[in-house]
Amino acid sequence: MISVLDYGVGNVGSVIRMIEHVGGDAVRITLPEEILSAEKIIIPGVGSFDYGMSRLISHQLLPALNRVFSDKCIPVLGICLGMQLFCRSSEEGVLPGLGWINADVQKFSSETLNDLRIPHMGWNTVSVIRDNPLLPFSTDDRRFYFVHSYKVVCTDISDAVMLTNYGGDFVSAFQRENIFGVQFHPEKSHRFGIELMRNFLRYGVA
Repeated sequence: MISVLDYGVGNVGSVIRMIEHVGGDAVRITLPEEILSAEKIIIPGVGSFDYGMSRLISHQLLPALNRVFSDKCIPVLGICLGMQLFCRSSEEGVLPGLGWINADVQKFSSETLNDLRIPHMGWNTVSVIRDNPLLPFSTDDRRFYFVHSYKVVCTDISDAVMLTNYGGDFVSAFQRENIFGVQFHPEKSHRFGIELMRNFLRYGVA
């Protein structure tokens, strides 16, 4: 069973439908006690960094989420804004992030993008740079769907497991122990999204 956190910021229904499509069971959760009893958690998100953090705070979800992180007992996957909230801070806002990953969120620089537009929106290739449970290492590129104006910059590049190029390489997925984050939307990414979600579903199953 995968619990999808609904804190009012995200495409929860699409994520649940994708999980069910790959043969898994999913449930929408909203309460701290549901976080603490979950077997796996997905935290989706769209919108601004401060709004996402303020929703977690106003719903009194931070203690439960931090308990899950500190106990390192279950896998947690952040999608898009969800990934960014795992970081320490964002140039998009003033509120601190969860700080689970030694990383910060920065706006794409127009100086390096040349004629590329912000937001980075549409299909782009993802290169796996380190073997990981979500997508095994391969020289083949996978294509995923992106919509974002800010990117994750990892202090420790060993946390990065996938890179994508948009005016230069940026971290499109990271992993630290049981914590995973992807900048793209696997629930909108057809066969490669199916592969990733199926692998997350299987992760940790004996």
